[in-house]
Amino acid sequence: MTRILAIESSCDETSAAVCQDGKILSNVVSSQIQHSKYGGVIPELASRLHQQKIVAVVSMALEKAEIDQKELDAISFTRGPGLLGALLVGTCFAKTYALGLGIPLIDVDHMQAHVLANFLQKTPPEFPFICLTVSGGHTQLVLVKDYLDMEILGQTIDDAAGEAFDKAAKIMGLPYPGGPQIDRNAKTGNIRFYDFPTPRIGKYEFSFSGIKTSLLYLLKRNLKTNPDYISQNLSDICASYQHRIITILLNKLAVAVEEYGVKDVAIAGGVSANSYLRTKFREMCESKGWRAHIPAFQFCTDNAGMIAIAGYYKHLAGKHTDLYVTPFTRSK
Repeated sequence: MTRILAIESSCDETSAAVCQDGKILSNVVSSQIQHSKYGGVIPELASRLHQQKIVAVVSMALEKAEIDQKELDAISFTRGPGLLGALLVGTCFAKTYALGLGIPLIDVDHMQAHVLANFLQKTPPEFPFICLTVSGGHTQLVLVKDYLDMEILGQTIDDAAGEAFDKAAKIMGLPYPGGPQIDRNAKTGNIRFYDFPTPRIGKYEFSFSGIKTSLLYLLKRNLKTNPDYISQNLSDICASYQHRIITILLNKLAVAVEEYGVKDVAIAGGVSANSYLRTKFREMCESKGWRAHIPAFQFCTDNAGMIAIAGYYKHLAGKHTDLYVTPFTRSK
């Protein structure tokens, strides 16, 4: 029996989870709502809040799992990518905890963990499969050959999809985090209200800076003559903007799936919680005869459950790290 404590602190979520033989026993997430008044995450504030919360969050995860710390077999933690200060809090805590208990330490790549969140479903994907990973900081197409063998086929050359949602929401004066706000307002809007551009770039590369700029110019033009333009057309703007981003994502995904001939297709990352993406993804897979895989909502956004499952597979493979390990802030 293998029991692993996992710690996630890459951005503004302090999270701890316990897994036993690949099954999640607890997954505690403490969100830092203090950033909302600034319209985005303040790195220094995030680090301080992680320091304040991490002990309580870990204790709660162990309590909910009904596991004593002496029963743990290893500690897994997010090594990166993420905010350096935030990562340092989790890394230092994990090192100390592992050293104190005399158990192995496992470093986890945050983006690989998002992909492996798909193995927390009752019916996980079969290898090989293609995963579209979309979050606030990353957009990637990944060919997943095995639990620990993944190849990035393409990724964003500028803004990530989640970043494009959050920045658009901020431009329109919507509360932070902006992605869910756009998703909510788009439900009653017209996806053909405005034809946002599709970038002409490489087959598996993404770019969302142009669509964000297009939105900015659209608003500037119309606000000159109508100060209430945003409030009067909010749902339609959100719907057409969201539709273009999701269409770009799924079109690239479809090309990759066809080229590599896989039958299992997955999405992951914070943006995979977007209701329009989930709906259109399922519709596309159904129409093409592909098996669709989407993590449960609690495992889409940043959480330690996905760090636990990634740590579990690394532990089985004997891939541990030492106490000299340091965080990294960008995808390797």
